[in-house]
Amino acid sequence: MSARVLRWARKRQGLDPHTTTLTSRRIYILPTAIGLIFALTAFAMLLGSMNYNNNLSFVLTFMLVALGFVAMHQCQRNLVGLDVSFAGVEPVHATRPLEFRIAVHNRSKNRRYNVQVYDGRIVSDIRDIPAGESRVFRLEYPTRQRGRMAVPRFGIRSNFPFEMFRAWSWVHMDLEALVWPAQASDVPPPPAALTATGHRQHDARGEEDFAGLRGYSDGDSPRHVAWKAYARSGELLSKQFAGADTSSQWFDFDTLDSTDTERRLSILTRWVVDAELLQRDYGLRLPGHEFPPAHGDAQRQACLRALALFDEKRGS
Repeated sequence: MSARVLRWARKRQGLDPHTTTLTSRRIYILPTAIGLIFALTAFAMLLGSMNYNNNLSFVLTFMLVALGFVAMHQCQRNLVGLDVSFAGVEPVHATRPLEFRIAVHNRSKNRRYNVQVYDGRIVSDIRDIPAGESRVFRLEYPTRQRGRMAVPRFGIRSNFPFEMFRAWSWVHMDLEALVWPAQASDVPPPPAALTATGHRQHDARGEEDFAGLRGYSDGDSPRHVAWKAYARSGELLSKQFAGADTSSQWFDFDTLDSTDTERRLSILTRWVVDAELLQRDYGLRLPGHEFPPAHGDAQRQACLRALALFDEKRGS
């Protein structure tokens, strides 16, 4: 039944953009256990009032019923008009939690109370959203294996006021994140580095032979930023060196002894992470794909992405 309801909601609403405004027609509401007890109590009071024909009892009963209707209306209006948007997700290694960030913006002049983002048993914290402000909710998903992880939908809900009703809306954004292979804990030593002398310019080693300045690029070490030049001109530049010894390593999938594909990918992942921490050039060879030696965030991201999508790369 739950699966059918979710398929019906997806067909009714369609695919949502990465910024979606909640309208009244897409917000659902049902009484909670507290609301059902409240309704039964009010019905019992109504029967007692009719039995004894007590006017004060009628007044109290109708006041409680009116309070219930006001609470139902307010609960539904607490979500109407909220802007829900995807605020990003960072790749992680397998076995670490993957955190999807969902931003909710309140454009109205009224504060919104007890708002929560959820996906089944995965829930965010419950927060209030002041008028004109935004709050970022986090959904943490456990990861067990590398590859793509999809979140086809999530919900946003509230039980304000009195927790007698629960209003919610489903959002279908088809979010996706990347899970890198887990880092192997016991790895063989990486292959020996290959050294070349004075054959190219390099910005990470050979500091004894300054060759000039070049534009700053992502991944450059802060130690090589020309801070004095930045203070004078306000432009970020990196120091460049030439004629120095440079070394690089090749990490090759086919040369590993293990017959387990996932074990090989975990070893390569560990080597990539360690080489990046040491600021060493490294290249990666996978069946059908090769990354020339380099270092920096772009190199790390490209290599880890290829390792995470290893089966897809081979299939292509």
